[in-house]
Amino acid sequence: MRKYILIIVSFLLIQCKTAQNLETKNTQQEIAIVIHGGAGTILKKNMSPELEEEYKLVLEKAVREGYTILKNGGTSIDAVEKTINILEDSPLFNAGKGAVFTNEGKNELDASIMDGKTLKAGAVAGVTTVKNPIDLARAVMEKSEHVMLAREGAEYFASKNGIEIVDPSYFYVEKRYNSLLKAKEKEAIELDHDSKASFYDPDIKDAKFGTVGCVALDKDGNITAGTSTGGMTNKKWGRIGDSPVIGAGTYANNKTCGISATGWGEFFIRNVVAYDISAMMEYKNISLEEASKEVIQNKLTKLGGTGGIIALDAKGNIVMEFNTAGMYRASIDKDEKLTIAIYNK
Repeated sequence: MRKYILIIVSFLLIQCKTAQNLETKNTQQEIAIVIHGGAGTILKKNMSPELEEEYKLVLEKAVREGYTILKNGGTSIDAVEKTINILEDSPLFNAGKGAVFTNEGKNELDASIMDGKTLKAGAVAGVTTVKNPIDLARAVMEKSEHVMLAREGAEYFASKNGIEIVDPSYFYVEKRYNSLLKAKEKEAIELDHDSKASFYDPDIKDAKFGTVGCVALDKDGNITAGTSTGGMTNKKWGRIGDSPVIGAGTYANNKTCGISATGWGEFFIRNVVAYDISAMMEYKNISLEEASKEVIQNKLTKLGGTGGIIALDAKGNIVMEFNTAGMYRASIDKDEKLTIAIYNK
């Protein structure tokens, strides 16, 4: 009899464990990641097949890097930082290595990152010697009592916290410098429509916004958003756009969503675009898709602002909304589906 009782107890324990495993599997937190490499007048007719493939390869490499971190149990903060590092290291994008030139012939870089769990954030503006500004933004968030540091102070903080410093010549890219010369010839900061806060790219024969960004959701349900940029060609007087401004170019809150923006920075600041999308979700109880469309296609567009956002919510739903002809973008959703796109259609 005792033998049979032990067998029954063992069977029940196995059944209980199996049920627990199934429950854990069914309730396992989804993971997802989405990135952008800038929005603007990006037309297929102006893009060579070779350059298009080059963009897609870098976008895929970056988004897969971040997703691998998430899939291996890493945090959304790590995924966002490492993903943006890849985009910053590519001369294709207006961030890090490919940053545009100011009126003075310098490269002044901005970046920010925000943790949706704690609502902590870090940002840097106008740095000229930091190889990967997103790394410094994270250090500001985690190792200082501040949110935003700028210029010499930010660079001093970087040197004291082991952030890689490079000679300013590292950021020199010939076509970016030629864009500066072209802008100076016009004696303007490219003030016509999509060119207002963008840079002329000779490869695609038009202007685009080159900011890069990433939003990720990890296994613990934490959302992180990050953005990095070189700003606008021929910018003057220490101009700073929306990318390092929390609530404008970057925002994350586990209760709602994570956002990274790209576009005409002044309008994103005035409209507090990233936070507005989150606030609409929280206070109007609408979806991420509805909020994003209302802010980008209605509010921003009516006031003359151009650009777009990438976003994801706590359930792993992804949105890539923009009002320009194109936006470099890629994602891997909660079903592990990879998406890479450039043009509006």
